[in-house]
Amino acid sequence: MTVEVDVRTFPLFINGTWEPASNGETFDVFNPATGELVARVAKGTEEDVNKAVEAARNAFDSTDWKNMKPKDRSKVLYAISYQIAAHAEELAYLEAISSGGTVRRLGGNDILQMVDLFQTLAKFVEEYPFSETLPSPPFPGPAHNFIWREPIGVCAAITPWNLPMVIATWKIAPALAMGNTVVVKPASYTPLSTLKLAEIISQVVPPGVINVVTGPGAEVGETLVKHPKVDKVAFTGSTDVGRRVMKLAAETIKNTTLELGGKSPNIILEDADLSLAIPGSLFGVFLHSGQLCESGTRLFVPDHLHDAVVEQLVKLAGKIKLGNPLDPATDVGPVISKKQKETILSYIEAGKAEGATLVCGGKEAVVAGCENGQFVEPTIFINVTNDMKIAREEIFGPVLSVIRYKDVDEAIRLANDTIYGLAAGVWTRDVNKAYDVSRKLQAGVVWINDWHMLRNDAPFGGYKQSGIGREMGKHSLDAYTQVKHVHTSMVPEIHKRNWYGLLFSNTNE
Repeated sequence: MTVEVDVRTFPLFINGTWEPASNGETFDVFNPATGELVARVAKGTEEDVNKAVEAARNAFDSTDWKNMKPKDRSKVLYAISYQIAAHAEELAYLEAISSGGTVRRLGGNDILQMVDLFQTLAKFVEEYPFSETLPSPPFPGPAHNFIWREPIGVCAAITPWNLPMVIATWKIAPALAMGNTVVVKPASYTPLSTLKLAEIISQVVPPGVINVVTGPGAEVGETLVKHPKVDKVAFTGSTDVGRRVMKLAAETIKNTTLELGGKSPNIILEDADLSLAIPGSLFGVFLHSGQLCESGTRLFVPDHLHDAVVEQLVKLAGKIKLGNPLDPATDVGPVISKKQKETILSYIEAGKAEGATLVCGGKEAVVAGCENGQFVEPTIFINVTNDMKIAREEIFGPVLSVIRYKDVDEAIRLANDTIYGLAAGVWTRDVNKAYDVSRKLQAGVVWINDWHMLRNDAPFGGYKQSGIGREMGKHSLDAYTQVKHVHTSMVPEIHKRNWYGLLFSNTNE
């Protein structure tokens, strides 16, 4: 006897209401830990994107949303944070069953970070310089000048599958804080928590301010990026796709923020506290099965510490418990899909083929109760050189490359020898030495004796091919505004105007 489980269907969220795709089609969402079908989601089309953008455009142009006073907008952001907290359990569940993120992490970090982000920006909004008066210089003459910072308009947010609701808020929160409207295109693997998030936010903002269109990137995502009524694009994903987004956005010269890939270097200095550096380095690479863009996937270790560090890394990595993300005892869940698992395993084979030595993991893992899940063992390579494929390309999986170095200068040179520059880390007891190394590392964020510590009041983004612009902090607010200069001359007599004599030769007439 076969028992048919009721699978929930998620429509599109447009203009404050749930709507099916224009063609009536859906796509399936599976639990990567069990292989079970968990939802059917509307497969949006170009027509649906146009409808969502039009709703966002109308909400921006035809309502008082963009002109709301800072104190009132701050109240809106606080209200959203309270709604997120009230729906924390459902949001965490929807994300766990689709992304493989553990409920322990989602409840103990992600939800808290989302709540804090809206509350942090709520405080910033009240202090933000929407209007700034400039001093009156002697040249080109007495005048009243000020700067207005105004909302951009309709913002497209294209988000990845690894941290879907957190990264969605990185884009939604500053956009709303500055008075913009938003159309979100979540990754097809993990749209559920974003759809719920939009429903939650819609209880606080006018219809059309927040919209979600799900579906394939080649149709929904690209249509959004090219759309003439979309004013800004914020994208998080791979560097390859980021290049494509830049090309498409260039057609209409859109304001673009990109948070892309990474191959982050993690340097253990000779005086590091290994009781902190060892577990911290594993946390830096194995959290969420290594599916985080800022993961510390290259670990640089001094020659004389190498063997002792590796021994402890392997011992501690062996204690990490893989399991069902819904089990609070689980340390690490699955990777997102069979395709991603095969990609990770192919990188592991490439590492072995290039001469790296596998000392931990390296295989697909079978987890009791999750036999159809997509699990990869925490994997550690030694004898890695910085020119190997596993040291140069973003694997997006639980694979750590340990690289020896002779002195600090060599470690810094190797750390910077990459097309990426998203994050970096230093482990040392000497804070002055840590600051010196940090200044020399080409990365948007550097952690000292820590990893993955992103703050909502601090900017996050990359150097080089890890992206353009910054998210979170006050810098994120700047990215969602237009800057307007307004000049009023205070010189009543036309003959005394600086410009008059530049064009008219007879200044006495």
